[in-house]
Amino acid sequence: MSNSLFSLPLTPGIPVNGETGTYPIGRIFCVGRNYAAHAAEMGHEVDREAPFYFTKSAANAVLTGAEVAYPPGTENFHYEMELALAIGKPVFQATQSEAWEAVYAYGCALDMTRRDLQIRERNKQRPWDLGKDVENAAVFAPLTKVTDWSPDDGKRIHLSVNKETRQNATLAELIWKIDEIICHLSKYYHLRPGDLIMTGTPAGVGPVVAGDEITGGIDGLDPIQLSLTAAE
Repeated sequence: MSNSLFSLPLTPGIPVNGETGTYPIGRIFCVGRNYAAHAAEMGHEVDREAPFYFTKSAANAVLTGAEVAYPPGTENFHYEMELALAIGKPVFQATQSEAWEAVYAYGCALDMTRRDLQIRERNKQRPWDLGKDVENAAVFAPLTKVTDWSPDDGKRIHLSVNKETRQNATLAELIWKIDEIICHLSKYYHLRPGDLIMTGTPAGVGPVVAGDEITGGIDGLDPIQLSLTAAE
């Protein structure tokens, strides 16, 4: 019997193709500037010494098909289409082979961003939380297990707003590959089942407004969709 003073909202589990159970969302790690063209459009060069990260709260995750309100405090809300990977076994200080073995599944994801707040805080050398860890701003489509899909370089990653293509690239443009990300991140965290890693977005990010419909996909994975409603 719980002795909690109050209840918290339930965090959604992500459907997994071929499974009746869902993947529980634990921690959400996000790789920054992992496509060179996107880094350039944001006015930065890629840091080729090591990947870097920010995080999103599991409480801010929603599933594809959601309708969410335009968030408060921003006038420049951006989409970012990403490949997400789901960890399926504990791993720490992983070798390359251990990194691949730790991946349970892949899926499409959206990293929604209050860009004006992110830039404001970044320019003051402050954390990005106000820009990145936004309510309903980590969006996940159903996952596909590693036995049924692989992140081959030629696979297309794309996003449209109101059926107009805005992002269009391939996974070949990932600077830090899946195994490299896991090897590096696992030097600093004991990665475990429930951990999700969003691997970065290609060029073409931009603003959306209330009434817009965002759709995206990666070849061979379930597509993703998000609708924006008026601010509350």
